[in-house]
Amino acid sequence: MMAMSCKDGKGVMDNGKYVRYTPEQVEALERLYHECPKPSSIRRQQLIRECPILSNIEPKQIKVWFQNRRCREKQRKEASRLQAVNRKLTAMNKLLMEENDRLQKQVSHLVYENGYFRQQHTQNTTLATKDTSCESVVTSGQHHLTPQHPPRDASPAGLLSIAEETLAEFLSKATGTAVEWVQMPGMKPGPDSIGIVAISHGCTGVAARACGLVGLEPTRVAEILKERPSWFRDCRAVDVLNVLPTANGGTIELLYMQLYAPTTLAPARDFWLLRYTSVMEDGSLVVCERSLSNTQNGPSMPPVQNFVRAEMLPSGYLIRPCEGGGSIIHIVDHMNMEAWSVPEVLRPLYESSTVLAQKTTMAALRQLRQIAQEASQANVTNWSRRPAALRALSQRLSRGFNEAVNGFADEGWSMMGNDGMDDVTILVNSSPDKLMGLNLTFSNGFPAVSNAVLCAKASMLLQNVPPAILLRFLREHRSEWADNNIDAYSAAAVKVGPCSLPGARVGSFGGQVILPLAHTIEHEEASSLS
Repeated sequence: MMAMSCKDGKGVMDNGKYVRYTPEQVEALERLYHECPKPSSIRRQQLIRECPILSNIEPKQIKVWFQNRRCREKQRKEASRLQAVNRKLTAMNKLLMEENDRLQKQVSHLVYENGYFRQQHTQNTTLATKDTSCESVVTSGQHHLTPQHPPRDASPAGLLSIAEETLAEFLSKATGTAVEWVQMPGMKPGPDSIGIVAISHGCTGVAARACGLVGLEPTRVAEILKERPSWFRDCRAVDVLNVLPTANGGTIELLYMQLYAPTTLAPARDFWLLRYTSVMEDGSLVVCERSLSNTQNGPSMPPVQNFVRAEMLPSGYLIRPCEGGGSIIHIVDHMNMEAWSVPEVLRPLYESSTVLAQKTTMAALRQLRQIAQEASQANVTNWSRRPAALRALSQRLSRGFNEAVNGFADEGWSMMGNDGMDDVTILVNSSPDKLMGLNLTFSNGFPAVSNAVLCAKASMLLQNVPPAILLRFLREHRSEWADNNIDAYSAAAVKVGPCSLPGARVGSFGGQVILPLAHTIEHEEASSLS
């Protein structure tokens, strides 16, 4: 059998004779290759007949040309893939080296603190045995009365002082030793992992830290992360109340943020924040945030009804450009969720750094990776392969569920009645946004409500039951309480009470109108069932 390889429009046969292709022949073959990379024998003969310019080439030579062309294409794609993997491994290696340096600093810091505390303990023991007078006892604690942060005013200079202090504290957490970080259980760093995720140990509040690689430019990363409601399912709203430019080209923003409550048994949270965006000398982009409190003598936000004011300690994002494109990102989330305001059985949800990491920190990395993957893929028309559209639908379902769980009055919800905290609560919403122009009437013993939506909700706590197992159980055993002839959402509404529509068509589930008020996310280990 005759074999031939082709390079730069030339063919080489195994008998030592050269077969040269003209530029026109190469162009024709390339055009045919893009139409059909692997033509059959009949198709190759047809190509020779259709293209007179190829008439002097034997079918076997055409076959070998296509084989070589496919090999070169495969080699090119493999080389491109290996280069991308190599760039990713290089960046990951750099990230791991930085993490190793940080851990070494943390070990040195802990060793120093241990020696310092041992020395202090020895000195205090010696002083206690030598001097027990009242004067020494009083004066020994006076240094604790000095405030840690001097008060500042609400002027631009005062806000800039708070912003710079926030930046320094955030960087000390992201790359320094201000917080003792321990690797999150179950996280294995590697080229295909979501990133290096750690949680705090022994600090005030709950904190999580993550670092990873994303295939997006730093400015795009910052833009996505600032749109917190688009990726943080518990975020109800973020309002930018004021924007102040700084002399170094950065911006200071005053934000008011609200978070949904994950259960009907606890109130929602809100935050009064300062956000500082700046570019560092090495080109890194930093977005850091912290709560504004009365002790800082800055601008204040009065309490909002039905919300508990939580505290965000210095947190944010450090985004560095990566060689070859993309970014290396460090994320720090540090909050005090005021767990005292919820029942004791629910406090682990508000006192767990692991929950914070899963719901907030990892959600941010996951959103960035998904958007980067979508940007790198070609446009497709198949609905099942449009992740952006599916993500928007999932976000809408999640928001509808959270609205029903919280039942805020400013969204049109009002309580019709309940028999206790552990029982079902009935809410009604007459807002035009919830009605979609439909005229609903209720029967079967329920109060007649015109132009309104009813919502029945309840919460329960199941200890030592992983969310994924519970969701699988509900899905597999739904037929035990739901009608098999209609879908699950219709069944849930029928059990509460049918809602009839004037002029409903036959075969449309009796005129049932079902609003999507539930969502499930099995890959999120920390979730609530309401």
